[in-house]
Amino acid sequence: MVVINGIDEIKEYLGKHLGYSSWHKVTQEQINQFAEVTGDHQWIHVDTEAARFGPYGTTIAHGYLVLSLIPKLIPDVLSINHAGIAVNYGANRIRFPAPVPSNSNVRLGATIAALEEFQGGIQLTVEVTIEVENAPKPSLAAQLLYRYYL
Repeated sequence: MVVINGIDEIKEYLGKHLGYSSWHKVTQEQINQFAEVTGDHQWIHVDTEAARFGPYGTTIAHGYLVLSLIPKLIPDVLSINHAGIAVNYGANRIRFPAPVPSNSNVRLGATIAALEEFQGGIQLTVEVTIEVENAPKPSLAAQLLYRYYL
């Protein structure tokens, strides 16, 4: 994990890949719980029997479930101390290039892509990917915005 102490130190990491989180298993139980919370019960996510005959041969995680794993996984990669109060400001871009099959392991990789100042603080653009173990391409690619109010 990269630990950054203060805004000046953030600049040293601009454009550098920060590493990867530990692996996290996305279970069918987790997928079912996400379906309950969101009301998205599409068969490709929750019907294990029907999904066996679907395009992936198994159920897959919801794209937004994969996105929601970012707060769990990013602390394994990056910690920013002494930079004020942090808020999730949004995203410039989110893509789901490949599915996350149920019971597969995923991890997050991150790069600090940009730092911009605004009145009262700074905004970081952090590019993240979430990949499935042994998969040829990432399952999520996102450009996230975090604001630090000083």
